[in-house]
Amino acid sequence: MAKHIGASAFAILLALTGPALAAKDTLSLGMVLEPPHLDPTAGAAAAIREVVYANIFEGLTRIDAKGEVQPGLAESWTVSPDGLTYTFKLRANAAFHDGTKFDCGIVKFSYERAVAADSVNAQKGFFEPIVSTACPDPATAVVTLKRPTGLFLFNMGMGDAAMVAPNTAATNKANPVGTGPFVFKRWVKGDRVELERNASYWGKAPALRAVTFRFIADPSAAAAAVFAGDIDGFANFPAPETLDRLRGDKNFAVVIGTTEGKTILALNNTRKPFTDIRVRRALAHAIDRKMLIEALSGYGAPIGSHFIPTDPGAVDLVGVYPPDLAKAKALLAEAGIAPGTEITIKLPPPGYARRGGEVIAAMLEQVGLRAKLVPVEWAQWLDQVFKNSDFDATIISHVEPHDLDIYARDKYYFNYNSDAYRSLYKSYVEATDPAKQLDLVGQLQRKLTDDLPNVFLYALPKIGVWNAKLKGMWTNSPIAANDVTGVSWAE
Repeated sequence: MAKHIGASAFAILLALTGPALAAKDTLSLGMVLEPPHLDPTAGAAAAIREVVYANIFEGLTRIDAKGEVQPGLAESWTVSPDGLTYTFKLRANAAFHDGTKFDCGIVKFSYERAVAADSVNAQKGFFEPIVSTACPDPATAVVTLKRPTGLFLFNMGMGDAAMVAPNTAATNKANPVGTGPFVFKRWVKGDRVELERNASYWGKAPALRAVTFRFIADPSAAAAAVFAGDIDGFANFPAPETLDRLRGDKNFAVVIGTTEGKTILALNNTRKPFTDIRVRRALAHAIDRKMLIEALSGYGAPIGSHFIPTDPGAVDLVGVYPPDLAKAKALLAEAGIAPGTEITIKLPPPGYARRGGEVIAAMLEQVGLRAKLVPVEWAQWLDQVFKNSDFDATIISHVEPHDLDIYARDKYYFNYNSDAYRSLYKSYVEATDPAKQLDLVGQLQRKLTDDLPNVFLYALPKIGVWNAKLKGMWTNSPIAANDVTGVSWAE
């Protein structure tokens, strides 16, 4: 005769087995840098986008894990034969987290705000080609350009082109309100940002119910948090010295990919001795890029210009300034730089900067330069170096794709000033023939290598470490983002 389980016993059994059967639906992801704020349309820091891109804020288009343009808040679009008019069909059911309806008026407001006199958008150049944004009806946006712009759809998928609403735009830095699948819940300064699933999202609901971004700058603390299971992983892991141990543990996935990060020794071109190109070239000859890469993680590829080797149109210029201590010393002597001359290198928190500074200082010492290493916090770096150009040299990775435009700006933190480069860049952005574009992008790379405003070091690798049961994490970083909208846990 079969035995029956009593109601109370069944309840106990269910309580014991229920949690084990339920799929995990939360994620805790580590980040090295804490963002200065959470508005991607109001700052250059990549850490902003690493939290909010695609998760909270969306644009008309979006960039996927392969770096390709996909529909976003625009479900489709057409382009006129002359390449000047883009007609976007907008999502009819999209709305902001506070209930504000998304329509063409939002597109017009967002784009006009980006180029307004008081705009603090870090990529105003994305919007400069726009002549007008017209709204023939709420579900249609017609954007007219001054000239054909090959990267327009890509640029409109970047975080800087995210849609923002008039009633919340001013407060997005502290309380971001977007249209994305996650809603901002809380920011505990110095520790974490918490998001939760948007129950009213217009598109496919994410598998994750809640996401926490934890800020852990110290590599040892980051590794300890991963090993202890305090966090589920890092999209950009800062402790490569522990990778062999992690690979030996079946609970972790170690995934090496690529980024758009051009890691450079940035130089203040208006501050002596870096006003002298012989000094800049001496630094390039003094630094052994391959040795630097090996000393840091063993991953990444040397670069000879501000361009990633895997991008279309890349020119191999690494050999222009090979490691040559004798050449470096001769150039310094020719420039009148006495042995023992001190330069200051300000180092932001990432390991590639702090550890890289120590390696580079040792290399510069071999040619008679003393490098004074000054660690600074991220907020200090943004204020002193990026905003006010108060530095001799710094180590930083520029992770924005297709960012040759920074050398064509009237004012940028390293103070490169070349009318010839600006003219060349103008020809590049106005070119519509693909072959002509590739030719011009090669000329731009060569011009930067020749002028050498900065010492180009290596392409930053993407070292991902996370729980082996996680699915949907990006292998590569074609843009600065931790897009978790497609992340889930294996059953």
